Amino acid sequence: MAVEPRNKRGLRTGFTTGACAAAAAKAATRSLVTETNVLEIEATLPNRNRVTFAVHRCQRSGARALASVIKDAGDDPDCTHGAELVAEVELRRDAGVDIQGGPGVATVTKPGLGLEVGEPAVNPIPRRNITEMVEEELRGSLYRGAVVVLSVPGGEEMAKQTINERLGLVGGISILGTSGIVKPYSTAAFKASVVQAIDVAAERGRREVVLTTGGKSEAYAMRLRADLPEESFIQMGDFVGVALKHCARRRLERATIIGMIGKLSKMADGKMQTHAAGSEVNMELLAGFAAELGASEEIQAAIRAANTARHVLELCAASGLAAIASLVCRKVVEHGSHHVAGRIAVHASLVDFDGKLLGAHPPEQDLQDRKDR
Repeated sequence: MAVEPRNKRGLRTGFTTGACAAAAAKAATRSLVTETNVLEIEATLPNRNRVTFAVHRCQRSGARALASVIKDAGDDPDCTHGAELVAEVELRRDAGVDIQGGPGVATVTKPGLGLEVGEPAVNPIPRRNITEMVEEELRGSLYRGAVVVLSVPGGEEMAKQTINERLGLVGGISILGTSGIVKPYSTAAFKASVVQAIDVAAERGRREVVLTTGGKSEAYAMRLRADLPEESFIQMGDFVGVALKHCARRRLERATIIGMIGKLSKMADGKMQTHAAGSEVNMELLAGFAAELGASEEIQAAIRAANTARHVLELCAASGLAAIASLVCRKVVEHGSHHVAGRIAVHASLVDFDGKLLGAHPPEQDLQDRKDR
């Protein structure tokens, strides 16, 4: 399989399970349309880069074809490094691509994950990418749609190294990836990259930085804070404590944290390192926040039993408790300010999974005022 170039630290990047599944589905579709065995396939990643993947297996049987791609996670392999992403495709005359889960792909059993209960754990961006790749191969053929069944041999064992089952993802791994690329970071290297990015912003005279937990939250933050230049945006990952302290060390005036409910709820609990292995969402804390806003005992109990922080947000929104978003932000600000002993101003904004601003502290009007300047 073709690999991405090395990143700035000399580490080789890899590909997500979603990118590999899309390439496998594309190869199986081409095999059916052309009635040939496919040895390699060029696919478009969600970030719109074109990459050629080696096809590990390609088999046809009547109206169906199976193709697979081996995942290469680059120089920072996780438990899915070396996994075989298999797509079995059957073409149909009706339009539409129906994506189903087979052995080794998790099934969603609890709400709050942004996926329907009972559906395979194929996240929206990989799902869209798979659909696009299959439809690309169908152009000019007699077919307008397909059924795609994804499977991962050994996926159920791989999933035991994750927190999937606790989240309600049962029976295998999830098909993930927002860009298609796996960026390798050791803990030390990632911390160094955060520090370096803050240094760059400080050296360029920026007095405020926006700290985000990843590419998706950064994209939303850039929309919210279009008044700031690109170097003011720092992907801190899980290292909020490291980032805030270095901002204070460089004597910046303000650090604004923008993120989604999962990470911000951990920060609201005083966690200055938010990796899943090092901290969990405190449902009791969130139930307490809801109680402050007048939630009934029934709603508080539902929050304590919630599957994810996202699920809590959904419960609160349905119960007229949307103000919990700003309350979470206030707690983030309190803990962040304490962590840096008040040496810089800490602000926080919480966005939903489509980038809509749900709450902020200081209040969101402050953010709007700055956006309008």
